[in-house]
Amino acid sequence: MNHDDATPQVQKTEEEWKAELGADRYHILREAGTEAPFTGPLLNVSADGTYTCGGCGQPLFQSDAKFESHCGWPSFTQPQEQENVRLLDDFSHGMHRTEVRCKRCDSHLGHVFNDGPTPLGTRYCINSLSLEFSPSQRS
Repeated sequence: MNHDDATPQVQKTEEEWKAELGADRYHILREAGTEAPFTGPLLNVSADGTYTCGGCGQPLFQSDAKFESHCGWPSFTQPQEQENVRLLDDFSHGMHRTEVRCKRCDSHLGHVFNDGPTPLGTRYCINSLSLEFSPSQRS
């Protein structure tokens, strides 16, 4: 894994991660697991706000990039800042996909596919349990 950029890295032991995240989140964020489709708490959230990493709090996606893809997981057209995510080849489960990880804490978020809406054509398919949602504050 390449950490030669300016993104400050979160360093924790696996015991610290387990204690902080709980079993379900730990499985997704640290063991690259996946929640069952259509079960995630953020799937149907439509409020304005920011989706942050459930492991370190780094901002990842804005609500205006979220769309209904009918795939069973929250889907986004793009990250808030491309520099906040790392894309890796994933050859697990007998297929080739592109894994999405938080660049700051190296937590697994989900996968990105090239079947999203135009003009970008990307669908960031992200586990709800890998995210936190912070609604926008209206003045």
